[in-house]
Amino acid sequence: MQAIFLDLGPLSGVEEELLRRAFPLAVAGTVAEGAELIIGTCEVRVRCTRCGAETLAQPNRLLCGECGEWRTRLIAGDELILRSIELEAAIPQQAPVWPPEGSAITAAG
Repeated sequence: MQAIFLDLGPLSGVEEELLRRAFPLAVAGTVAEGAELIIGTCEVRVRCTRCGAETLAQPNRLLCGECGEWRTRLIAGDELILRSIELEAAIPQQAPVWPPEGSAITAAG
């Protein structure tokens, strides 16, 4: 495994720096050991219960960007999503030759 791509929202409850520091310990001894951790960020988006608009919001101020209403529903920003993984292509090994060269085995005939 070469890389692990995550999307992390500001309201996910996960501290990015702590995740980065814990990652090498969590993957030690697994196929992900040595993989790069790449973290993307998500925006906070809300849907207004009054006007129905979907707008961006600040993590500590979930107000509608259209009408200013405080009664909104969070629709994005609390994610911790495994977006993708990047795998290393295995190099196919050459099939063994049978019978091995120099062996005493001969074809029956």
